Amino acid sequence: MLWKLLVEYLRPQRRLLFAVVVFQLAASIASLYLPTLNADIIDQGVAKGDTDYILRIGGMMLMVTLLQIACTIAAVYFGAKAAMALGRDVRGAIFSRVAEFSEQEVTRFGPPSLITRSTNDVQQVQQLVLMSATLMVTAPMLCIGGVIMAMRQDLQLSWLIAVSVPVLLAAVGSIIIRMVPLFRLMQTRIDTVNRVLREQLTGIRVVRAFVREDVETARFTLANEDVTDTALRAGRLMALAFPTVMLVLNVSSTAVIWFGAFRIEDGSMQVGTMIAFLSYLMQILMS
Repeated sequence: MLWKLLVEYLRPQRRLLFAVVVFQLAASIASLYLPTLNADIIDQGVAKGDTDYILRIGGMMLMVTLLQIACTIAAVYFGAKAAMALGRDVRGAIFSRVAEFSEQEVTRFGPPSLITRSTNDVQQVQQLVLMSATLMVTAPMLCIGGVIMAMRQDLQLSWLIAVSVPVLLAAVGSIIIRMVPLFRLMQTRIDTVNRVLREQLTGIRVVRAFVREDVETARFTLANEDVTDTALRAGRLMALAFPTVMLVLNVSSTAVIWFGAFRIEDGSMQVGTMIAFLSYLMQILMS
């Protein structure tokens, strides 16, 4: 259902999406090129004391960085335009469709649910499109490119990638699997809060006439606490994700330095190559 929705309403924005992919590809290539330049500075410039080489390659790194920043800004701009246009069109379509509902259909869905779908749910889809344009498009580019560039730097250390990536996927995947049901439950409980609040606002005169303020306050408090509890449970899992990623990243970095030190000692690897390999491993894992 979501995929059909995205295909239908993003089709008019295909030019913006094409621009996003082009600029993100350019930014990814620039990001992948920087560790190689850094390795050259260390191995050919710092190690040999060649100041001119350091300044020349350093200037090139600065230009590549500026190009990466410009491409990233352009990609985010076009991605935001596409996401906001999709939200505008989806909200308009929902409003037009609901306006055609019969009284029975409105009762079946419920006004609170329809309000939530027109506001919060549309915003969630907007956020999905924006995150896809800024992160999900870049992630596979950096991951695949990082693997290729890391293997070019040193093939014998590449086994660390084959170990680190599955461990990270398993750790983060286990957290996400637990988070998804909580976010679905939170949508239902947001509907409940909207329903209770709407009933109270609509029947405020009746509530005051029969002195039911305390009862209605208790109803809203219960619905509000349910949303809060669900959001806290989901938030705790989200908070656990980042330390898990950082743990895998730091252990992987330590492994690269540990095994790379032996290769540097026997002369089969240079310091700059190890630094570049470490940078590519970080890019792969963060992707």
